[in-house]
Amino acid sequence: MVEQRGAEPRPGGDRAFRIEQHGIDFIPEAERWAKPRDLFGMWAGASFNVEYFVYGVILITFLGVDFFQAVLVTIVGNLSFLLLGVASLQGPQTGTTVFTINRAAFGPNGSRLIAVFNWLTMVGFETEGLILIVFAAEVLTLKAGFHPGDPAKVLFVVIGVAIQLLLPLLGHATIVKSLRLLIAPFVVLYCALAALTLGKTDFHTVRVGAGWETMLAALAFTIVLSGLGWTECGNDFSRYLPPNAKRSAIVGWVFLGTAVPETLIMLLGIAVGTYTKGALAGGNPFAAFVTPGVTVFATGFVVPFLLIAIVQLFAINSLDLYSSGVTLQAIGLRIPRWQAVLIDTTICLAITIYAVFNSSFSKLLGDFVAVVVVWIAPWLAIYLTDWLLRGRRYDAAELQRTDPASLYYRRGGIFWPGLVAQVVGMLAAFEGLAATFALPRWLHWVNVSLGGADLSVFLGMAVAALVYVALGGTAVRAEAEVAAPAA
Repeated sequence: MVEQRGAEPRPGGDRAFRIEQHGIDFIPEAERWAKPRDLFGMWAGASFNVEYFVYGVILITFLGVDFFQAVLVTIVGNLSFLLLGVASLQGPQTGTTVFTINRAAFGPNGSRLIAVFNWLTMVGFETEGLILIVFAAEVLTLKAGFHPGDPAKVLFVVIGVAIQLLLPLLGHATIVKSLRLLIAPFVVLYCALAALTLGKTDFHTVRVGAGWETMLAALAFTIVLSGLGWTECGNDFSRYLPPNAKRSAIVGWVFLGTAVPETLIMLLGIAVGTYTKGALAGGNPFAAFVTPGVTVFATGFVVPFLLIAIVQLFAINSLDLYSSGVTLQAIGLRIPRWQAVLIDTTICLAITIYAVFNSSFSKLLGDFVAVVVVWIAPWLAIYLTDWLLRGRRYDAAELQRTDPASLYYRRGGIFWPGLVAQVVGMLAAFEGLAATFALPRWLHWVNVSLGGADLSVFLGMAVAALVYVALGGTAVRAEAEVAAPAA
């Protein structure tokens, strides 16, 4: 893959270990210091992560597929990271974040509503990561001979929130340069885990009910928690690339930095799940490390594993917290990016404390994934369809405007074809959803009629794209002709 070199960062813009000055505003070309290869380092540093190990365990235990089915679902599901690569191509041309670009497909005011969905999603992922950090800290405390009570759990959450605040507060350059340093130690950890676990794998593990319906549900679970679930963040991190950065290099480096490590780590989780009998898929998935009769790793490896796992979880949470901060700005909060990060952190603190004391982790994760897929699948289809209808170009200056005279304002600041397509696509996603919570039969009739098969991702994307083209295709192409000379 050939890559284009960008300029070194200029003072006052995006400098490592100083608070980033940019939010959702346009990044001047003189400050586009990054290269496509930097995306690989950042994403790989976050993707070698224990979170995906837990997903692999849940896949084969909580969702009930056998070993070879789980392997197939993991490989196919992680191909969705190609979507993340494609959803990172708009940032270099526009020089701004995802939900500023999103104004083209929904209008400045319509985009605010979709940005709210994304902000809630990012806070959910941040909370999920913090819950795992607290669970790991609890097990470390038990290994040390202490039994943490409720005050200790609250303390773990507060300390975790304070630590995870650091990288997002400093910003993009700090995240990119820090996360790539984590790749080597994580690779060493993975090799050690593989050596300790693969010999115990039960390749003949069979779960009841793993028909094609269950396979589709497992595939939807994997797609949402892999590539699809990150697409709404892609351009937040690619906007510091120069406009002439090679598109194939961007997609290729993003895919290598995400799909490859996450597939390997999920496969390792699947292997462990075959012989731990679901012990890691309960309320605290790390509790199995101190459960009598359950041997996950050699005893001496548990503490190093959990310590490194905590660092990994902080790394991936930094991406969520950064994106949720700029999304708050896109919603309309007129505050600096770093203040938006502080607001998100405070909210995440409260939600995590509630979740730690009141929810089963697997149930919480299943409900969260169901909600995410309903909005994100149709949104991505509309977002990419709009980009293609425009000949893959936007007017970057007009994206920054929210006044009635701006190109993308339309009627009342809303592009109704986009909003209607989103609503219809969400209804279609619900129809195909294998929900972990109660739904009226009419709202997931397709899922019930097919015996529980989960088609939410595919229905949501296909229906939303078709509706958007039908209602807005002509208008979007006309706008593209107006925008081309200005761009």
